[in-house]
Formats: sequence, structure tokens, C-alpha cells
Amino acid sequence: MYPKAEILFPFPVARKLRNLRGEKWAELVDRVANLPETDPDALAFILMMIRINNCLKCYSGSYKFMRGCEACSIQGVMQFKGEDEDLIALFEKTKEELEAYLEGEGPPPSGVLEITFQTSSQDNTEE
Repeated sequence: MYPKAEILFPFPVARKLRNLRGEKWAELVDRVANLPETDPDALAFILMMIRINNCLKCYSGSYKFMRGCEACSIQGVMQFKGEDEDLIALFEKTKEELEAYLEGEGPPPSGVLEITFQTSSQDNTEE
């Protein structure tokens, strides 16, 4: 009845996100998608995608659930309002949070997306 939907972002979907953005994004996906699912970088990518897709708000019967995780993830990456550099920064921030938690130095990372976008130098020029 519904496309395949899981509780949280399914890691095998990562490969299908490769060509949705620029070269930097593709490089990140290539690097992470070839890791075991339990690798800290893979876990950071999964958590980042959970945040981007707002997986914690997905439930059986919701529109997102009915579309499936792959379609939701594709849409989430394509509609991300920042640049590739913002996605890479988000990945790095998520990785730092996860590493701190795994080392017993920080709280458990939240599944909620908290981001501030980098402003490009073009945005700051006056006409």
C-alpha cells in the first residue's frame, strides 16, 4: 500500500542522494555511503538526515510516511535552503555533537535541526 518507510532515515538511501546537489555534496555522500552503518561518520550522516527530513515528526498515515523515506530524503536534500557548504558544515557540527556524546563529554544529540546559514560575500555587497 505504501512505499517502504522506516522509523528513521534508512542508511542505504544515502547513495541515492549523491547527484542531487553539487560536487562537495557528492564527495561527502561517496565517502560516507561506503562506510559501515555503525561508523561514526555514517552515524553523523544518518543523524543529519533525520534532522533535515524531520523524521521524529513522521508517523504512520502522515503524507511523508506515505511517500516513503527515499522520496522524503530526496525532497529534503533538494529543498535544503543553504549551499553545499552549509550541508557540509551541518554534517561536521552533527559529527562533533555525536563524537562528544560517544566520548561521554556531551549530552545526547537532538533529532531536531538547528542551523544558521553561512552568508556569502556576494550577499554583503551593496549595489
